[in-house]
Amino acid sequence: MKIERMNKGQWGKVRAFFDLQTDEGFTIKGFKLVEGPTGYFVGFPSQKSGDDQYYDTVWADRELKDKVTQIAMKEYGGDIMTGGYEPPANAKSTYTGTDAPPADDTYSDDDIPF
Repeated sequence: MKIERMNKGQWGKVRAFFDLQTDEGFTIKGFKLVEGPTGYFVGFPSQKSGDDQYYDTVWADRELKDKVTQIAMKEYGGDIMTGGYEPPANAKSTYTGTDAPPADDTYSDDDIPF
């Protein structure tokens, strides 16, 4: 597998959009590299349904998801490959260590450019 195309930027918590090409030659479009409360992860392609919920259109087991995340982080750059997650210097953290991260209502679906 390899990254076909990656658009870097900042759209809310999304840091990059990319397409993934499989070893068999398939290109799967619509992956997102997301900065979460515990680190970066890859959001798989999804579509919004009539009930305003997003549903994944591509499924994979945990092992494959982890592999895609590693490939995306390597392609994205060395600043997130330093061994651990470090929030940006200007980030405000209200996380208290409970099971659920704090709600962040400052972003909406309109922040995602597709």
